[in-house]
Amino acid sequence: MSKAEKQPAPQAVRLDKWLWAARFFKTRSLCKDAIDGGKVTYNGSKGKASRNVEVGALVGLRLGWDEKIVEIKAISGQRRGAPEAQLLYEETPESAAKREKRAQEHKSFGGRIMSDHKPNKKERRDIKQLKKDIFSNVD
Repeated sequence: MSKAEKQPAPQAVRLDKWLWAARFFKTRSLCKDAIDGGKVTYNGSKGKASRNVEVGALVGLRLGWDEKIVEIKAISGQRRGAPEAQLLYEETPESAAKREKRAQEHKSFGGRIMSDHKPNKKERRDIKQLKKDIFSNVD
């Protein structure tokens, strides 16, 4: 018997530890910050880092521009390789379709996403170049 087979499955694993073990975040402190920041939901309600996870629960994640809803398939408190971590969850079909649609929209804008912030120097240069290209073709 290997060492992994001798150990019983963990009974209670915190949400932040499970997210870390499933490799959604590099550190547990990043997990906690995301949960406290409202970027993680657990079964449709605001998540708490100390909440114990259960198999079958739905976890909503906002990672950058992407939003995922995953169902917990297994519980682990140990961080392992990516192939093993992917066995801990499964993305819902609706979530995958929504992400794919958003990726297509992103591609249709030439890889750029409309933002709600003031443009930085590079973005201003790109806007000027775009205007120059548009108005030079009008003549």
